[in-house]
Amino acid sequence: QGRLVESGGGLVQTGGSLRLSCTGFGRIFSSYAMGWFRQAPGKERVFVAGCNWDASRTYYADSVKGRFTISRDIHKNTMYLQMNSLKPEDTAVYYCLAPNGGVIEEVLNLRRTNADKDYWGQGTQVTVSS
Repeated sequence: QGRLVESGGGLVQTGGSLRLSCTGFGRIFSSYAMGWFRQAPGKERVFVAGCNWDASRTYYADSVKGRFTISRDIHKNTMYLQMNSLKPEDTAVYYCLAPNGGVIEEVLNLRRTNADKDYWGQGTQVTVSS
């Protein structure tokens, strides 16, 4: 079946950095496009960053451009999110996604009929103190 496991979250001060990891188990996700999303308390889950299978194409939300970098290590079946210059508004639970069809278009559009078959991690908390 396969599952995704995030790690690397924590508490950091404004201006600090964290690196999140998302590792796949039970399935090889190296050919999948993947992405990062986040959900703040009382808000919807929103797109943060996405990339194709080898991260040669990357996409970012405007709010994180220039501060966050998405990358992949296909040999480790792992995706990363390097987060620099963190702000209090970055506080959220961060989730990784491998879409059912494995293509970047599905990372960028969750409003599709097969979204219930996507692979999601359990989430990792990022808290940025002011």
